Amino acid sequence: MLVSYKWLNEYVDLKDITPTELADRLSLTGIEVEGLESPEEGLKKIVVGDVKECIPHPDSDHLSICQVDIGEEELSQIVCGAPNIKAGVKVIVALPGSRIGGNVKIKKGKMRGQVSNGMICSLQELGYSESVIPKEYAEGIYYMPEHAVAGEPVFSYLEMDDTIIDLSITPNRADALSIRGVAHEVAAIYNKKAKFPSVELEETAEQASDKIKVSVEDKNDTPHYEIRIIENVKIGPSPQWLQNRLMNEGIRPISNVVDITNYILLLFGQPLHAFDYDKLGSKEISVRRAKQDEPFTTLDSVERTLNPENIVITNGDVPVALAGVMGGLDSEISTETTTVALEMAMFDHTSVRRTSQSYNLRSEASMRFEKGINQGEISLAGEVAAAMIAELAGGTVLNGSVKGSEVQAKNIEVSTKLENVNRFLGTDLTQDQVNEIFAALGFKTTVTAGVTTVSVPPRRWDITIEADLMEEIARIYGYNNLPSTLPEGQTVAGFLTDSQKATRKVRNLLEGSGLSEAISYALTTEAKAQQFLIGESRVTRVAWPMSEDRSTMRLNLISGLLEDLSYNIARKNSDVAFYEIGHVFYQNNDPQKDLPIEQNHVAMAVTGNVADKSWAAKAEPCDYYTIKGMVEELVDGLGLTEEISYRSIKMTEMHPGQTAGIYLAEELIGFVGQVHPKTALSYELKATYVAELNLEALIGHEQAPLVFEAVSKYPAVSRDIAMLVDETSTNAKISAAIREAAGKFLTNVQVFDVYQGKNIEAGKKSMAYSLIFVNPAATLTDEEINRAMEKVTKNLAEKLGAVIR
Repeated sequence: MLVSYKWLNEYVDLKDITPTELADRLSLTGIEVEGLESPEEGLKKIVVGDVKECIPHPDSDHLSICQVDIGEEELSQIVCGAPNIKAGVKVIVALPGSRIGGNVKIKKGKMRGQVSNGMICSLQELGYSESVIPKEYAEGIYYMPEHAVAGEPVFSYLEMDDTIIDLSITPNRADALSIRGVAHEVAAIYNKKAKFPSVELEETAEQASDKIKVSVEDKNDTPHYEIRIIENVKIGPSPQWLQNRLMNEGIRPISNVVDITNYILLLFGQPLHAFDYDKLGSKEISVRRAKQDEPFTTLDSVERTLNPENIVITNGDVPVALAGVMGGLDSEISTETTTVALEMAMFDHTSVRRTSQSYNLRSEASMRFEKGINQGEISLAGEVAAAMIAELAGGTVLNGSVKGSEVQAKNIEVSTKLENVNRFLGTDLTQDQVNEIFAALGFKTTVTAGVTTVSVPPRRWDITIEADLMEEIARIYGYNNLPSTLPEGQTVAGFLTDSQKATRKVRNLLEGSGLSEAISYALTTEAKAQQFLIGESRVTRVAWPMSEDRSTMRLNLISGLLEDLSYNIARKNSDVAFYEIGHVFYQNNDPQKDLPIEQNHVAMAVTGNVADKSWAAKAEPCDYYTIKGMVEELVDGLGLTEEISYRSIKMTEMHPGQTAGIYLAEELIGFVGQVHPKTALSYELKATYVAELNLEALIGHEQAPLVFEAVSKYPAVSRDIAMLVDETSTNAKISAAIREAAGKFLTNVQVFDVYQGKNIEAGKKSMAYSLIFVNPAATLTDEEINRAMEKVTKNLAEKLGAVIR
């Protein structure tokens, strides 16, 4: 909502309050100010010019040489290319050394050999948007009013010396979508009175009901509908002040009658519509639901097919307007209009919203009907509009209005208690202070037996319950004046939960491994959602996605991280290592009825080099063991090393020879490995390694207690063992067999050689391990070590058929 500071000043005395101060106070009371703009800011040396002579340029077929009075002793010669330049008009002149829109400096120069002392400007060149400039001036220069004095700055004539306040209005404060509503708000903030001048409407003796009949089929669709008739209207341009006001508010001036309806829309927040009475084709207005596939051509010259969800205004037979959204082309106001049928109405907000959405016809009027209007001023807005049409368009207003339905606006009574107010806000207000706040808001109050009953006028239809009164008190008292208190009770101790602590530890561990956190979209495509799945699940689609790329809730984190890697690679950042902690959304039931199960996962993705090339070493590319090492660091940091095992698994999106499932006891909780080259190529990536784990399972599993042991003062003994095993035997199985038989003094088992090839029979492989033994109480003897090694050899042979080499 754009609000003119000068216009607002007509209703509330703001002479001692600057626009900046006003904007700060409005923001503190809950109406956000998005910005302030002064149209004249950055412009200088731009004056009124009176064109005394205009002749064609001798060397150009589109330029004119003008002699312009700019308030100096001699006329100034200016070359102008506008098609509508002529002698006898007053124009906008940018003098040499001036600055126009876009910070462009104007200099004295020559055009086709003729001296030009400045520039005759259009409104666009002063910074006005194309959308607000009157159509007759859209392709040329703007004519200033006849009373403008040559040589004076143009800013006051165009009201460019105003300040426009851009308000961001929340849905519950639709009352502030009008100048009168904002005036009431400002008056309450500064404890002033908003004063609105009364308008006297002169009516003829002839009754409007003799000219037209109005009927409403369903009063739930149209709680209020009335028509006023204004005859002998002369359509023409609006006066300068009205055009200025509309342009500053972002609306294009069209004609006096249409501009008045837009002016009332801004002033009252009440949409009006003006019909050409003679084009209606009947003396009847009937409001009903549209018929199925009923044709209708709107003001934008588009023929639309209506349905029973739409409310239409008809002439008793065919539609002449789409209620609350847009009028019809056949009944629009034109230069031939002499009689105006002025509509004032209130329509069902749900129907208006559905209609505007279905036909993509969003307008200032539909927005206000959707959010609500002041039911107490519908007729008043029509009376003021009719009086303005009589004044500015020379019309005569017929007696009375013709109503098809009428809403009876009443004050709403809402009650509260002083003790509730102070407990809710944490304040120590008195009853007098509370009463003063309501008086500033314009609400009458009565206090009986400690209960404050507030009479809320129809202009504040957002106030219906006690909590709304609390909000009003807090706003006007000042949120910044509310005392700061800490919450009390055991539920707000401020400590992290065990899950939060564990998640924070996971972040530290992963960042310690060289990974950077990424945050990806929770919405993706259906195809990407079903990649890298640990378990089976249905997909959950969004009912109204913004695009197909963000239509489905994710079932994995990897696809999002691969998109992040691809984004970086495309921008020459080739060595990337990311992790993400976030929810995936499993769906085992009907996605149309049941919510998905949110499961917290952690994922990693790396590509490129883990160590850059230097003078002392070659670059080290990441590989399977890089990502597996990061997983092992995480598992070890959580104290789950003994519980985790790795087994070969097959996944469509993963490399068949470099992928392992991660098991917690016997439960598959994740995977680690290389992305299949075809999958990587689809993301425009080279060799990429990923891992994803069920974080809830990891941090929810009971961890082994951390036991600190002193370093043994007795020496460790190392023995190596090499064996020939089947190529299907895994390191995990061999290590488990060694630990099972080696006894309590075995502290570490590490594979240090794997060999297949020459001198090794087919289907076999050679694996060599280093075993470390330590007795913290005594020095180990050769006999003890030999016995342990004999048990290991025997167990390997029995369990795995290993042949010791």
